[in-house]
Amino acid sequence: MPIVILTVLKGGALLLACLIALLSAIGVTEFYRMALPERKVEQWLAAIAGSMLIFVPFTGNDKLSIAGIGLLFIIFSLIFLFRVRTIDNAAREVAFALLAFLYIPFLLMHLVLLRQTPFGVQWLFVIMLIVMTNDSTAYYTGSAFGKHRLYPLVSPKKSIEGAIGGLIGSLCGTLLAKFTFFPQLSFFDVVVTALVVGIVGQSGDLFESLLKRSFGVKDSGSIIPGHGGVLDRLDSILFAAPVTYYYVLFFFKG
Repeated sequence: MPIVILTVLKGGALLLACLIALLSAIGVTEFYRMALPERKVEQWLAAIAGSMLIFVPFTGNDKLSIAGIGLLFIIFSLIFLFRVRTIDNAAREVAFALLAFLYIPFLLMHLVLLRQTPFGVQWLFVIMLIVMTNDSTAYYTGSAFGKHRLYPLVSPKKSIEGAIGGLIGSLCGTLLAKFTFFPQLSFFDVVVTALVVGIVGQSGDLFESLLKRSFGVKDSGSIIPGHGGVLDRLDSILFAAPVTYYYVLFFFKG
């Protein structure tokens, strides 16, 4: 996390994109190891191709994003078409391969798009504040007061009380942003982004838990000792990034 904060604060958009591309490559690799562990060649091709998608915003042409996803779909469909292992699992494998692109590099690409907007640096810090305060307050609130399970099928330990506490934490984090480094935020912006991005971030966490339980793993990886993999750290941000970007694009007045 410190290297991310330093890159956002001191680095330009290109350096940030390079860091995100690296995280994307690791995330795609983790996803393949969970979903398609035998597809070693496709794993590395997907990691490289997905990383390239992160740099599409620098072209200044939004249509290239659609074109890139379309090409990736065709190319990887052909790869799986001609590298069939068992016909019974072919559709499942293709679905997982294409989900990896949409879930990781496509969603992460919105962080680069957000960085290129006015007040982009501030918005990136807002996302981090919302996610970090949400996670921390949800954990402590849930530990102290959690009695009602939020979604036991997917995440047995999470509670409704913890989720509510997380949203209160998100609101406090966004207020902190307004009164310190981002005075351009209106109180409407504070409330809406805290609640919407907070809820979406929690949903991203639950979605990754759904995937891990489906794949029968505890963590997406072990690259971060004691904290799991990159996807375990980015699960909330993956969902929060596009929602924040489109809020800034269509509603933020600055």
